[in-house]
Amino acid sequence: MTDLTSAPASEKFLIHGDLVTDRGIVKAGLLVIDGDRIVYAGRADHFDEPGFASSDVPAANVIALPAGQRMLPGLVDIHNHGGNGGDFPSGDEASARVAVDFLHRAGTTTLLASMVTASPEDLLKGIGVYAKLTEEGLLAGIHLEGPFLSHARCGAQNPAFLLDPDLELTARLIEAGRGAIITMTYAPELPGADDLVELLTSHGITPSLGHTNCDTVTAAESLELAREGMDSAGFDGVSGRPTVTHLFNGMPPMHHRAPGPVAACLRAAGAGNAAVELVADNTHLDPETVKTVFALVGAANVVLVTDSMAAAGLADGQYMLGPSPVTVTDGVATLDATGSIAGGTATLLDVVRRTTAAGVEFTDALTSATSVPAAILGLTDELGSLRRGLRADVIIVDEELTLQRVMRAGHWLS
Repeated sequence: MTDLTSAPASEKFLIHGDLVTDRGIVKAGLLVIDGDRIVYAGRADHFDEPGFASSDVPAANVIALPAGQRMLPGLVDIHNHGGNGGDFPSGDEASARVAVDFLHRAGTTTLLASMVTASPEDLLKGIGVYAKLTEEGLLAGIHLEGPFLSHARCGAQNPAFLLDPDLELTARLIEAGRGAIITMTYAPELPGADDLVELLTSHGITPSLGHTNCDTVTAAESLELAREGMDSAGFDGVSGRPTVTHLFNGMPPMHHRAPGPVAACLRAAGAGNAAVELVADNTHLDPETVKTVFALVGAANVVLVTDSMAAAGLADGQYMLGPSPVTVTDGVATLDATGSIAGGTATLLDVVRRTTAAGVEFTDALTSATSVPAAILGLTDELGSLRRGLRADVIIVDEELTLQRVMRAGHWLS
């Protein structure tokens, strides 16, 4: 057996060590990879795969993890604006490729490119770029955060480009996406929002309630409408529910006499009828809030996301979020014009680590960063777990959840 640093890319691997599967943490485990697929993930002493000869695996690709390290599924981020200087809202292909490369190597082996509110021309341009990257297999698709959002709760979104739902524009965006648009954030109180939800679900797009100033009833009714539309459109049982864009952020705070959308979103998630995003980076949310939401609705109804922007992975300084200047100080990104939080600077592995530090069980935090978002993408038969037949997306971490190595589709990333 060899250590990781000397293992080249190859078609077959045997990796011995602890691993985390759908059944929990497996001690003295074995992960067997053939090409871009997982052949086996479980206890080493139970491996007996007909047709797979261990003797065919090059000695350099039979790997023993050091004590304290373990294998996890590649992470899945459905709300992400960039990293390492690369910026998805800009719609620039070269910039996007920088971000994707960094994020893959940081352990987020599957992600959506999240855009922000912009002019129709800029949205169409960016969608065209990210449809191309999706077709190349670098992205899992596109998340449109706007432009049909609340002026009162626009956050770092540019208010000059906010619109009421426009079905004609939406149809143009969908057409430009060539099937790559996966989710869209919308404010349910805007005129025409119900028709927007129906249009999105009829095209297989998941509505994501957010950047809203609505009341509890409006939020509850819109989530129910979205769920019904997804059922009618034939979404499968695991992906067929709406999401909530960064719960608590971009919406009025919950008050005992004015519960607002937060109460409706928590009820829907608790019933399994919605999945709520949490930006658990210790900036967007207090750790106690994160722990409380997990306790209330369960890990299966929480999606950990980064909402990261170009500064993720880089030092404090001046950056852009689409057309808007942003300053990062002590790792916190704020919009120069208003001081609003302007996305995150953490990677998804950072978010998992901070969620665990908040008191959430590690396996729950991991579920919310892997199999739950994979289900929202409709990709549970492809990724989000270490399981036979799935794509060989693997990250290796130490006891502190510090990243050691990343494999995507059977290839080690440097």
